Amino acid sequence: MPITTQELLQQLNDVLKPWEVSDYCPNGLQVEGSPNISRLITGVTASQALIDAAVEQQADAILVHHGYFWKGESAAITGMKKRRIQTLLEHGINLIAYHLPIDVHPTLGNNAQLGRLLALPNPQPLSSVKPLGIVFQSHLTEPVSQAELGDRIGQVLGRDPLAEGDPGKPIQRVAWCTGGGQSFIEQAVEAGMDAFISGEVSEQTIHVAREMDIHFFAAGHHATERYGVKAVGEWLSQNLGLDVNFVDIDNPA
Repeated sequence: MPITTQELLQQLNDVLKPWEVSDYCPNGLQVEGSPNISRLITGVTASQALIDAAVEQQADAILVHHGYFWKGESAAITGMKKRRIQTLLEHGINLIAYHLPIDVHPTLGNNAQLGRLLALPNPQPLSSVKPLGIVFQSHLTEPVSQAELGDRIGQVLGRDPLAEGDPGKPIQRVAWCTGGGQSFIEQAVEAGMDAFISGEVSEQTIHVAREMDIHFFAAGHHATERYGVKAVGEWLSQNLGLDVNFVDIDNPA
């Protein structure tokens, strides 16, 4: 069922509440296209490949987790950025992006969805870390080994995670932050966690894991962040009757 772009933005803002977080990019409409939306494409990043898929599917809008206009980047619209935006404008495609609001949402967000997919019991935000929902936690009913949790992550995400930690130390309390959230590992230690899962890994994160005696799993930025924007799209389809299609542009990072 077609809706106006403004109606869609109002629904997204009501659900995701972007005003509750201080972000690194504008949340909401980033590139204006058609005033009416019949078909919506969702994806992780507004890459040229995703835009081309939206053109092929005759979509009126794209909803992503990683959009444009990040703090610190050049304001010049040249080269790759020019080609992407030109394609959007030529085909009247709206680009809508929500970054941290899609990470922290209590049910539709990346962290909430990853916890659900990994079958981690009663996933909840770690209250000691702000913004609330940027790190989630779970207390397993029975301890598992590093190998068991690593296998579970690999089976769900379709790729083996990098694992660091004492293989003989059991895991019962788990915290996680999808994408580039590896720097929250110290807060996970302070909260008494046995393991911390993220998407990316930095060189220093391995030293922190070793010296602070916590299991660390890096499961891929893209792999851990496919599910928030997909869940938001499914919510829009169910509640607004909008034609929504999630397009997964493979990325090994």
